[in-house]
Amino acid sequence: MALKDFLKKQFIDVIHWTEPEDGILAWRYPMQDMEIQNGGKLTVRESQMAAFVNEGKIADVFNPGLYTLNTQTLPLLTNLMNWDKLFQSPFKSDVYFFSTRMQTNQRWGTANPITIRDKEFGAIRLRGFGIYSYHITDPRAFHTKLSGTREIYRVADLEGQLRNTIVGRMSDAFAESGIPFLDMAANQVEMGEKIAGFMKPVFGEFGLALDSFVVENLSLPDELQKMLDQRISMNMIGDMGRYTQFQVAQSMPIAAANEGGGAAGIGVGLGAGLTMAQQMMQSMHTPAAPAPGPAAAAPPAPAPGGETKFCVECGHSIPRPAKFCPECGKPQQ
Repeated sequence: MALKDFLKKQFIDVIHWTEPEDGILAWRYPMQDMEIQNGGKLTVRESQMAAFVNEGKIADVFNPGLYTLNTQTLPLLTNLMNWDKLFQSPFKSDVYFFSTRMQTNQRWGTANPITIRDKEFGAIRLRGFGIYSYHITDPRAFHTKLSGTREIYRVADLEGQLRNTIVGRMSDAFAESGIPFLDMAANQVEMGEKIAGFMKPVFGEFGLALDSFVVENLSLPDELQKMLDQRISMNMIGDMGRYTQFQVAQSMPIAAANEGGGAAGIGVGLGAGLTMAQQMMQSMHTPAAPAPGPAAAAPPAPAPGGETKFCVECGHSIPRPAKFCPECGKPQQ
């Protein structure tokens, strides 16, 4: 080595890192034209871990604390460098710092609905979104599988990978949970815990720990939601026969007031109302059946003496003195 090259080098006595901003997961200490002195100090702060990498192989990993760099504190690096008991100073090595702080408020969501099999509704398409948090627990796995030799590795670099992994595993989590959709929506905390159970081993493969997983919302696409709303409405109505009778009773004043206008309207309304009333009375006096059909209108009682005539509109047999047909409400001559 030329004297000029030797003088260009700087010898590091203290190695440390303070995070300049949020969102940094891994950072490489700048080592260009720099070498580490024998007996140098390494400071690893709380919420950090550090690792020495030599010729592409990760060696010693340090938890928070203050370390003096020698053969005792760098056993793996000593073995890789074949130092034995003779610490060569200065020496060259890459040093990486890892932030072990919890990365909170990370968003996840389904860009498109996912199809699952629901034991109550059959196959449905489901949407969901929420938040999760994680932190680095194993710098070796994280460095090997994710950050590598990059100078800086950020949360944003990992966000897409984790989000897509979560969505990809959600189908399995829903299927194996066996919880119907309506129960999922009503017990989102429990659902979040079940999904977290599926996701923790996946995060562990990357050297991460999944700290929390929150399901903020589960929903169906608009067209399926409308069908669900209709089903809920039908369940709330209950007995369709009684609901129909109620609707008929409610419509009687409207039919009498608005159908056709004038005397004709009054007649039609009264005729329709009479028919409806007869149907309701028959339903009330008929024993309840599982699915009662509309009751047939009772034929009008024959006039004294048996005198009848036929409706000019519908041909129904009616008493001769009748001014309106009780079947169709048509005024009579």
